Amino acid sequence: MHKLIVTEDLSIPSDTAGIDLHLRRKRLAHVENFPSERTLLLMHGATFSSGSLFDAPVGGASFMDQLAAAGFDVYAVDVRGYGASTRPLEMAGAIDPKTQPVRSETAIRDLGMAIDYVLESRKVDQLNLVAMSWGGSIAGGYVAKNNGKIKRLALIAPLWLRETPGRIDAGGDLPAYREVDLCKYEETWRAAAPKAQRETLVPPGWFDVWLENTLASGPRGTVPNSILAPSGAIHDIREYWAAGRPFYDPGEIRVPVLLVHAEWDVDVPFDTTRDFFNRLTAAPYRRWIEIGQGTHMVILEKNAWQAVNSIIEFLGEDDESL
Repeated sequence: MHKLIVTEDLSIPSDTAGIDLHLRRKRLAHVENFPSERTLLLMHGATFSSGSLFDAPVGGASFMDQLAAAGFDVYAVDVRGYGASTRPLEMAGAIDPKTQPVRSETAIRDLGMAIDYVLESRKVDQLNLVAMSWGGSIAGGYVAKNNGKIKRLALIAPLWLRETPGRIDAGGDLPAYREVDLCKYEETWRAAAPKAQRETLVPPGWFDVWLENTLASGPRGTVPNSILAPSGAIHDIREYWAAGRPFYDPGEIRVPVLLVHAEWDVDVPFDTTRDFFNRLTAAPYRRWIEIGQGTHMVILEKNAWQAVNSIIEFLGEDDESL
């Protein structure tokens, strides 16, 4: 990445006393002011923070770096309990350990606080929203009630209705947080691809870069190479997504939508994605990009460039049809 990109790490208040949210900003060094169509916010998934997913410099440049180099003012939020944001008391053992913090309602509020901060601080009326996995359901739920604040919505494998909880739910009682062994996760990650394709799925060195970046993003677990993640998202998968109960109505989203999905994604299967796409009935236009030879973590794999380029193209389109 030859273009000079500057990074700012911010801490902004949530709507809860004592809970602050981490917000990272990346932009070209020579550009300070951006219009709404060039302003965007990234929202992470249920397990890994925005720093882990969007700012791991695999191949020499992170997802955020590439968006910033394309001329966007890029922000990424960590909702409470993730990354450098404040950990809820439940995760510190101060409340019933069987209470699952950071349910969808809470995450939507945190996302809303980050959006309002960016809009107010940058003096723009709208921004673009890009979200992945569980973050896609959080973003969708937010946009369905706040269409006026969003220019365009790009979703990477958004969580939606499915018949089973999926691999993310190990079953049994849910503690306040999950401890995720990243080395074991690598096996799970690659296992979604056909056996003959697993070794080449992630280019050499990329996993190690992601591992180091993820551990640095915190919060750390009690065993080596592990992180902690709130269990609220798993609770909601059981209560809503695996129970056939939509948390929100995609038909209430009235902004252009891009849906990015990869063929080996077993966490958000093809049929789930098709059902979600078909429900986006109020969007001025919608587009579905299906990427071959990729899993749920496609933005950190050999075909990440296809996801990035698709999003850059979508966000940069003219508004003549709107």
